[in-house]
Amino acid sequence: MPIKVLVVDDSALIRQLLTEILSADDGIEVVGTASDPYIARSKIKALRPDVLTLDVEMPRMDGLKFLENLMRLHPLPVVMVSSLTERGADVTLAALALGAVDFVTKPRLEIARGMHDYAELVREKIRGAARARPAPPLPREVAPVLPQGYRTTDRLIALGASAGGTEALRVVMEAMPADAPAVVMTQHIPAGFSRPFAERLNRSSAMTVCEAEDGQPITPGCGYVAPGGRHLEVVRSGARWLCRLTDAEPVCRHRPSVDVLFGSVLRAAGRNAVAGLLTGMGDDGARGLLALRRAGVRTLVQDEASCVVWGMPGAAHRLGAADEVVPLGRVAERLLAFAAE
Repeated sequence: MPIKVLVVDDSALIRQLLTEILSADDGIEVVGTASDPYIARSKIKALRPDVLTLDVEMPRMDGLKFLENLMRLHPLPVVMVSSLTERGADVTLAALALGAVDFVTKPRLEIARGMHDYAELVREKIRGAARARPAPPLPREVAPVLPQGYRTTDRLIALGASAGGTEALRVVMEAMPADAPAVVMTQHIPAGFSRPFAERLNRSSAMTVCEAEDGQPITPGCGYVAPGGRHLEVVRSGARWLCRLTDAEPVCRHRPSVDVLFGSVLRAAGRNAVAGLLTGMGDDGARGLLALRRAGVRTLVQDEASCVVWGMPGAAHRLGAADEVVPLGRVAERLLAFAAE
């Protein structure tokens, strides 16, 4: 059966473009469109779509309020359609916190050509969303895990995530104590969204979290988010680790790529690292995690029940890349226990 999609956007052009892009896939059927949340509400009841695309800024009712009501009363996989602006990034991250599965961005210029340029990515996100588990917002204010006596100066935690990962990483970082080993993380995210995302993590974590900069020293108690559109690597300089940013070709169709991060962690830190792969579409990071485990690095993946999409962690699990499969709420605890060994 094709995936039934309802397109909700106040722009007639965007509604038309998304309908054309999605309808080009025999496995996707656009069952309807709506120009505002009130029309969308009635069409959801009548058409029973499998996936909703939702503009982040809507007339007549705030898009976030509509999403909050939807996730509370009639949970559906939602893919947000957002603008590449500072406000677009903030609203999109808030939507992901409310339960949206993923998002696509509108091009700044030449919208029609720009949307068609990444048509396959849009279709892939719809297919992934159809397999996702819509859920109410994840819990906040998790009590930090107490330090366990490890030596933070010679330990490093590496994390990778994609769809659902902005909230999964928030849950993990909230549970980290202020003196935890340094955390390097790659989340599939476009340029312009990674800095607001890092700032959100910084506000919710006892650690200091920032968007990584080229040549920046990696120090205990700090977290480093790969900038959108650039690979993050860890390199050694004497006794220190540094962040290195590159514009190399995408890996697994992603830049930043989790496999790139994990490969650099293996080279620079080896068994001084521990690593985890969280919710996400596709298989980026699975082979990198396997290489780490084969080298003696302790590894884990998030379990299927707590994932929004069990793509990346599922692929790693099937490869035998994980020492443990754990629910999201225990990821920080287990990573710290690995680091203490």
